[in-house]
Amino acid sequence: MKLGFFTANFTEKPLEEVARLAAEHGYETLEIPAYEGNGQLETADVLKGNFAKKIRTMVSSYGLDICALSNHSDSFLIMGPTGKDTDFIFKGSAEEKIKHGTESLIRTAQAANALNVPVIVGYPGVENWGRFFFFPYGQGWSEYEEQFVDRFTPILNKFKEYGVKFAIEIHPNSFVYDTLTAERALELVDYHPCLGYNLDPANVLYLSLSAELLVDRLKDRIFHVHAKDAELVEQNLPLGGTMMQGDMRRLDRSFRFRIPGWGDVRWKKLITELSMVGYNGVLSYEHEDVTMSRLDGIKKTSAFLKPLLIENPYEGRQDKLFTNT
Repeated sequence: MKLGFFTANFTEKPLEEVARLAAEHGYETLEIPAYEGNGQLETADVLKGNFAKKIRTMVSSYGLDICALSNHSDSFLIMGPTGKDTDFIFKGSAEEKIKHGTESLIRTAQAANALNVPVIVGYPGVENWGRFFFFPYGQGWSEYEEQFVDRFTPILNKFKEYGVKFAIEIHPNSFVYDTLTAERALELVDYHPCLGYNLDPANVLYLSLSAELLVDRLKDRIFHVHAKDAELVEQNLPLGGTMMQGDMRRLDRSFRFRIPGWGDVRWKKLITELSMVGYNGVLSYEHEDVTMSRLDGIKKTSAFLKPLLIENPYEGRQDKLFTNT
């Protein structure tokens, strides 16, 4: 396993400056944003001339490679919301937003191919997450299932053409938000080889799910992992449960994103399960901790996680007593 760095932690800085910062603190690989207007890497530029080669050369000059591209933003438009909620991503009609999200995600697959990047991380979105609840319209979620098949099957076929995989980040307020919806999405597209998941254990904890169980169920469909933690603030849970609204900085919030090691994610157990299902990829550090600076997070995350990463799987014992284990 490798320790990765999500460069969106510092979107106000040029990509090379962030690459240098990550390398200086012991990170081994980069996840780079690729949605339009992110400030670090525009997919349209990647597809021009020898730009992709320049990016690969720059990144490798710091002893790094690129493990994933992120299109969390534009991909969210493909299933919505398509109203004013997402005007900050792209302004237009519902049809224009869906078109923009679709074209952006496919272009990201082209860019990933040019950069020799194996995985793109993103969201499918969902128009109204509240329809997970059967009242008042019990057919609502099945309609979203039809949308997912119609809108994502052509995209996944394009990903296959470009030799890239799509890792949906399992996340509240999206079509795939828990273990069962992740399994169902695979079933809906006949287990398309390009569909898998980005496991962000903090998002999983938000809904009181087991990250370890999710890994055991999804196995080799875990394509990418975010190194992000979360804290269930025990004294505040009786006040509003885990789904409180409002500023994450509120003292009475019952849920806070944290850096790895400062929350309730059981990292040794999670890394063990990842190893047991054959995951030998990246844990990509993402900073959303409102209690400390990003530079604090860079230093503390590297110091905490690097000693826990499993370098190689168990090779077995060769002595007579253990030949069958």
